[in-house]
Amino acid sequence: EPSACWESRNGKEKTSRRKGSSDPYVKFKIAGKEVFRSRTVHKNLNPVWEEKTSLLLDGLRDALYVKVFDYDFGLQDDFMGSAYLYLESLEHNRTLDVTLDLKDPHYPDHDLGTIEMSVTLTPKEKDFRETQSLRLSEVHQKAQLWRGIVSVSLIEGRGLKPMDANGLSDPYVKFRLGHQKYRSKTMYKTLNPQWREQFDFHLYEDHGGFVDITVWDKDAGKKDDFMGRCQVDLSILSKEHTHKLELPLEEGEGMLMLLVTLTASTAVSISDLSVNILDDPHERQQIFNRYSLLKSLHNLKDVGMVQVKVIRAEGLMAADVTGKSDPFCVVELSNDRLQTHTVYKNLNPEWNKVFTFNVKDIHSVLEVTVYDEDRDRSADFLGKVVIPLLNIQNGERKAYVLKSKELTRPTKGVIFLEMDVIFNAAKAGLRTFVPSEQKYIEEEPRVSKQMLLQNFTRVRRCLVFLVSTGYYINSCFEWESPQRSTCAFLLFVVVVWNFELYMVPLALVLLLVWNYVLIASGKDTRQGDVVTLEDILQGEDEECDKDDKDPEKKSFMHKLYAIQDVCTSVQSALDDVASYAERIKNTFNWTVPFLSWLAIVALCGATLLAYFVPLRYIVLAWGVNKFTKKLRDPYTIDNNELLDFLSRVPSDVQVVGALSSPFNTARDLSLGASPHPPPPPAFSLRSLVAPAVETGLGADTGRTLVFK
Repeated sequence: EPSACWESRNGKEKTSRRKGSSDPYVKFKIAGKEVFRSRTVHKNLNPVWEEKTSLLLDGLRDALYVKVFDYDFGLQDDFMGSAYLYLESLEHNRTLDVTLDLKDPHYPDHDLGTIEMSVTLTPKEKDFRETQSLRLSEVHQKAQLWRGIVSVSLIEGRGLKPMDANGLSDPYVKFRLGHQKYRSKTMYKTLNPQWREQFDFHLYEDHGGFVDITVWDKDAGKKDDFMGRCQVDLSILSKEHTHKLELPLEEGEGMLMLLVTLTASTAVSISDLSVNILDDPHERQQIFNRYSLLKSLHNLKDVGMVQVKVIRAEGLMAADVTGKSDPFCVVELSNDRLQTHTVYKNLNPEWNKVFTFNVKDIHSVLEVTVYDEDRDRSADFLGKVVIPLLNIQNGERKAYVLKSKELTRPTKGVIFLEMDVIFNAAKAGLRTFVPSEQKYIEEEPRVSKQMLLQNFTRVRRCLVFLVSTGYYINSCFEWESPQRSTCAFLLFVVVVWNFELYMVPLALVLLLVWNYVLIASGKDTRQGDVVTLEDILQGEDEECDKDDKDPEKKSFMHKLYAIQDVCTSVQSALDDVASYAERIKNTFNWTVPFLSWLAIVALCGATLLAYFVPLRYIVLAWGVNKFTKKLRDPYTIDNNELLDFLSRVPSDVQVVGALSSPFNTARDLSLGASPHPPPPPAFSLRSLVAPAVETGLGADTGRTLVFK
């Protein structure tokens, strides 16, 4: 039987329709199904792939469709051109060098560059299916997984250029490594800012790369002013070592001080359902030993690992005009992001993929999003599930109802997941009191009437609670209930007469224990708060306000930038006040039991400390620590342990968003999902060839196509 061998080497992209650089990768499709995806070459318009792949063919009638995209982390991959290779023109056992001209079907006259490759048609080899599946698996992993972490600590700036009329500036810094971007906070009215912020980047290339750094002056009501740039060459930095860098700014004045550390990659992987490390008792025991309490002081950043099995979805929304969708699934944990293959023309896709993530913060939230792949444009959103790691029940396969982007209402369809999380409780507890990891892809805040109303309502609910508490206390003074007032008076006299400092954390411990007893006895008061807030969030529209969407009003809005900045600040302040008030309440309500137990441990420790150590010594130790902190470590990053702890406690909005409960037949039949999830698939010979079936190529084939 004949077969074909093909080698793709490099590409040359024209810049007539784009500026700067791109992150190109290539897709191969046959008969509408994706059969190969190359690795991504970052920041290059003349990429060299030097990759080889082999494909099984049913025949030579269908042409090979070659598409080039510019990779974007936010799923907005840009189409860069496409071409067809007609397989009937190939000769058997002869390698042919091919140069394909890339075109855009909408702009056929535009020159978008070329793709060079070699292809050979050869007879099918024995055991070819297994080798092809292995190659495809390796290629997909190369396209998505990173090989190291770059930790950048922005310490300070010195002698920056004055940009304002008062002789000062309001500087902030932007970082970029490939598609990854960060922005520091703004330091107002200074030429020697002290940021002390830390950012982590993923390193995809063995030979390193360049971190581009620009400094800007924040201006209200007009475009921010450029203050200078610098660059960090990662290829000259040694790994597993912290480098102190003082970088002078080009095209500006002054310098930046950074601390840069390169470390090895964390445990992140993709595999098929048949290849699962936790199913191996030996591997599972090794992981448990790795995160045992005996190793609590080893590598404090390695808190644990989580494994996510993405089984299938049912009853998805039809996104195409044909009444079907081309769904794929994206799994995100903080800044770690992996995705499945695409199942074409299917509303009930089966992926059967296993994702493994390293856990750096046990309070992180796992996001599982389903998209519809669209030809030559960005993917369409189909639904989303948000699951806090501490809510995972190990080894249970559940159906989760897909929700909207805002997590305020259900969309159509359910997704079947099975998750396991293994972590070290001591490390998780210690990591709770350090700053959480910042996401490098976040939406810019903007003014929204609905968001302002929502945050105002949340603050009002908290204020109503405080006012009600005040009325209750005042009622004791007014002797509205003699029995209650008598008890309050006796308690007041006893506490004031015998008051010691240790009674403050002890009282908080008693409050936590009291609420725990109420919850354990079935008197859970948290559900009422959730229902009330769900009613508030149901009124929020998915689209933004019309005034915000109308592009014709940009010139008018430009005149109102100053007012918009004020409104955005007020909106954020309302959100912060409401969130922290709700987090304090949720700590004592046992919304996250791990955090409530951690609070009990910390408060008991504070109680013992306050009981055995006089107050003056505690205050003295605190003051000495604060005054000598910068002397002991000039580059320390300031933080507040209490605020860092509260940042891990979910607010009521986050609690509602995380209520991705298992599929409930009585409640969710209207979503169109099946009320009877099928049992887990039994082991069979078919599971061994599942990766090859994913490519859509039949088992009864006559030819192979080898790409290189």
